[in-house]
Amino acid sequence: MITISLCMIVKDEADILHRCLTSIADLMDEIIIVDTGSTDNTKEIAAEFTDQIYDFVWQEDFSAARNFAFSKASMEYIYSADADEVIDPENHLRFFLLKQAMMPEIEIVQMHYITPPAFNTTANYQKEYRPKLYKRLREFVWIDAVHETVRLDPVVYDSDIEIQHLPKNLHSGRDFRLFRRIFQQEGQLSAKLHSMYVKELFVSGDASDFNDAAEVFHSVLKQKTASIDMQKEAICALCHIHRLAGQTDQFFSLAFQLMPDAICSELCYEIGVYFSDRGEDEEAVQWFTIAAYQTEAIIDARRGGLLPLLALEQCYRRIAGHLQDAADPEGAAQYLEAAEAVEKEAAVWQLPSSSPV
Repeated sequence: MITISLCMIVKDEADILHRCLTSIADLMDEIIIVDTGSTDNTKEIAAEFTDQIYDFVWQEDFSAARNFAFSKASMEYIYSADADEVIDPENHLRFFLLKQAMMPEIEIVQMHYITPPAFNTTANYQKEYRPKLYKRLREFVWIDAVHETVRLDPVVYDSDIEIQHLPKNLHSGRDFRLFRRIFQQEGQLSAKLHSMYVKELFVSGDASDFNDAAEVFHSVLKQKTASIDMQKEAICALCHIHRLAGQTDQFFSLAFQLMPDAICSELCYEIGVYFSDRGEDEEAVQWFTIAAYQTEAIIDARRGGLLPLLALEQCYRRIAGHLQDAADPEGAAQYLEAAEAVEKEAAVWQLPSSSPV
């Protein structure tokens, strides 16, 4: 049976820390809690489970805090958890069985991370694999009988363990601040952070959050080294900003940069909303249809499915109402039938936690 160090970083988690530790403490051989500045009784709750509690001065850097926590571990494996995670009895048993049967060559164990829609800041998934259990000391071995080389890729095991992610609130505001801080310090964001920033904005950002990020996206379009994916993300975000601000010329000028080869659901949805807001429902229908059925989402999956479908239903019903007023009951009936069809299709999607701006 392997031994495991639990490593956590916490701050003001008194409301949920006991719930988390109760669900996993007996699986751990060592519990390490790193507090980054709590003002509530977080440390007192942690002390019910361990005496290895350390203070760490917050540096606006989660990696620095996690590295400090990992440095205190002494067991064979390290389990990294956040206070808003819970393992239910069924998955507690799975974890226990994994601990008993773990093969020594495994270096990383991935577990299913499940986030309810109300707390999902990226929306493209509610269940995903995340690396959670790590071998503390890695052993390098030679492989291949000829032209031998040292194995560099870690041995990863995808387990069936499910972790419930149940935060007490969204962390988008904090994340937005950190994204901007990194940009100010380094002059750019990595492709990974840029993608996460855009996704969080589209799911949980408001107009002011988008405006605060405009500098980041403008800089991407000036970077010669920025990837095509980053440029597409930046254009989608800037088009959203221009539409909200009523800057039509800038909106369409940027939008046409992605047409026709790099067009995506997000951009088609934005154009559909533009025409819908102007009362041009028939034109809006064309763009919402393209968003829902003919393109792929690159940032927010809802804009390639649920949102344009809901918009199509509204457009169809408004058009039907106009036709009824114009004494065209047959035409109105056709649009109402279309509205009912997309309404049924939209029902299979998970409703968004908040309305997009």
